[in-house]
Amino acid sequence: MATETKRNTGGARKVGLVAGWGQFPVHVAQAMIAQGYEVHCSAIKDHADPVLADICDSYQVFGMGRLGAQCRFLRRAGVTQATMAGKIFKTLLFKNKIGLIKHFPDLAFWQHFYPIVISKTKDRRDDTLLNTVVQLYASGGVTFAPATDFAPELLVKAGALTRTQPTQAQLKDIEFGWTMAKEMGRLDIGQTVVVRNQAVMAVEAIEGTDECIRRAGQLCNGGFTVVKVAKPNQDMRFDVPTIGVETIETIASSGGKVLVIEADRTIILEQARTVSTAERLGVSLYAFDGGRIL
Repeated sequence: MATETKRNTGGARKVGLVAGWGQFPVHVAQAMIAQGYEVHCSAIKDHADPVLADICDSYQVFGMGRLGAQCRFLRRAGVTQATMAGKIFKTLLFKNKIGLIKHFPDLAFWQHFYPIVISKTKDRRDDTLLNTVVQLYASGGVTFAPATDFAPELLVKAGALTRTQPTQAQLKDIEFGWTMAKEMGRLDIGQTVVVRNQAVMAVEAIEGTDECIRRAGQLCNGGFTVVKVAKPNQDMRFDVPTIGVETIETIASSGGKVLVIEADRTIILEQARTVSTAERLGVSLYAFDGGRIL
């Protein structure tokens, strides 16, 4: 699916948007348009919200593996700088070759991902995969900037976002979970740890934050704390920790009581609605800046 340019942007600056799942790409596109950019969207199949076709200047859907085609699409539009936004379900790379073939790998994909997918001389950690994507695009003349450069207002500031204060037991879990989550991030395993009574209930891996939280809910009878942080060496061009209403709803339905996120390095989508949902569902929400916990 492709759309023609719809706005009279004249000599506006051009930017590319590689859009994955969720509302984050929509927010980024709206922010870039508000700043006067001409936005060209490479939408990942089975991921991107179709509403992007209505708001971007051009829009085309690509299989996850058609990276060369994505890059050429942006270059034809005159784009030399792009940004990534939205989750990519990396589990598709681990199921079977049919699942990957559905996303139409092209020659550029195989040239760059051969050591990861075929010879397996490289690992499949997030940083490995995403840096390979960045290198592929760079070889085609497109460089990436952090999405938060275009929508810095989405980054949460430090402080308690809900009215409730943590108990002494929760404070201990917060400090314990923060240390564990930072170490998991350093190892590039995941960004989320769920703890209760200073014991780790679940650690996020490839399944994602929501499934990690649900697993914790199955292993204990609620009352747990969720800690989600940026990696110590977080590349803000991709994989920035993101939460929203669905995260809060998942915590509440699984029996969780506290969500701790990292200030200035975490994105909150629809912050006012997310905070009000946390208040309504009894989930305490805090943002810390990496210094003293509370």
